[in-house]
Amino acid sequence: METHENKMGVMPIGKLLIGMSLPMMISMLVQALYNIVDSIFVAQVGEYAVRAVSLAFPAQTLMIAVAVGTAVGINALLSRTLGEKEFDKANKVAGNGVLISVLCYAVSAIAGAVAAKPFIYSQTDVEQVRNYGVSYLTVCTVFSFGIFLQICFERLLQSTGKTIFTMITQGVGAIINIILDPILIFGLFGFPRLEAAGAAIATVTGQIIAALLSIILNQKYNDEVRLTPHALRPNLRLIGQIYAVGAPSIVVQAIGSVMTYGMNLILSAYGIAQTVFGLYFKLQSFIFMPVFGLNNGMVPIIAYNFGAGKRDRVVKTIKSSIYFAIGIMLVGLVIMELFPAQLLSMFNATPDLISVGVPALRIICLSFLFAGYCIVVGSAFQALGNGVYSMIVSIARQLVVLLPVAYLLSLTGNVRNIWWSFPIAELMSLAMSSYFLWKINRKVISHIGT
Repeated sequence: METHENKMGVMPIGKLLIGMSLPMMISMLVQALYNIVDSIFVAQVGEYAVRAVSLAFPAQTLMIAVAVGTAVGINALLSRTLGEKEFDKANKVAGNGVLISVLCYAVSAIAGAVAAKPFIYSQTDVEQVRNYGVSYLTVCTVFSFGIFLQICFERLLQSTGKTIFTMITQGVGAIINIILDPILIFGLFGFPRLEAAGAAIATVTGQIIAALLSIILNQKYNDEVRLTPHALRPNLRLIGQIYAVGAPSIVVQAIGSVMTYGMNLILSAYGIAQTVFGLYFKLQSFIFMPVFGLNNGMVPIIAYNFGAGKRDRVVKTIKSSIYFAIGIMLVGLVIMELFPAQLLSMFNATPDLISVGVPALRIICLSFLFAGYCIVVGSAFQALGNGVYSMIVSIARQLVVLLPVAYLLSLTGNVRNIWWSFPIAELMSLAMSSYFLWKINRKVISHIGT
């Protein structure tokens, strides 16, 4: 095994951060694009189909939260272990990461098969929306092994700095999904017309092919991590270390699922507002995904240099990431403020949907002013082994502030007032994130390398 210094320990931070993040930012932009294209095609079926996919979104988010949170723990522990030059342990971390990802899929599939119907039914009384929603969600969960394996193996590549391959896997999966969407939704080329279920089948097919590709690329090009039979033996201590970082990340993202479900219940009295809320999430993903791609490039750099005792590189990575994230979010804010009607029109929006949606987008996107900073700082906490700070901030923002404020504003009877809960909650997140950053700097960052 070679023991030369990984580029994460020596390359200039600005160049390293861009080099590692750009492929993932591009791939996540492609991911966001295919989410939007997905909804554009589904919108041609009708507004009820779009609403059904929106109501399934919290359950999908919960499933992906488990997959991504587990992978965050794998990524952080693996990068730190490589920084410490413990290569045998790194292989065991990777092997146990694959094992628990497979187990998480099994739990997700069973939960989806059992709970898809009651979950959708709890959010709407419209029969057509229910039918679309149940079929869509059942397919996405029962056949979710692709997304679990894809995310796991992509993080193994990211942990060793090989982010270009994740761009390839995500890009291939997204392109396959986009190609299959119209074919399966509308029944082209002799295929049956499956409508919402067709969108789900296109999605899981793209995920499965991306997973297979990520496994092949790992085995062929990831020399620093070897998945041997010895590495695949369960190790409870390593699994515990993975979830010490990963569990807070799962909770953070799962809270987003709870928040979305709660907002759908609050908005159910306004009908079309549920559809607007769902479309907002599709649109904002195009802005947030590059920031998440930036985070994915940042986390292994921080974790590696934390393990290697290089404090200056950790600090510079955090600062540079904050500047980049704020810039991205400002661009998103300007676009959503200036072109809300045009954005909604992509989804075959009716005049009623546009009248509700335009003020919604303009109000909610004010939270972008602070969100970029908060996202980067939260991921920095995770990379430094203090993911619980991210969890506390997320719980406070979404459950303690956002949902209660949204409910209170809904009592005014004006749906427009509900949207103000988002910038209000983000202000609180800004204050808490800054406090925890000061705290972790004093307790952890300032002592790195001493």
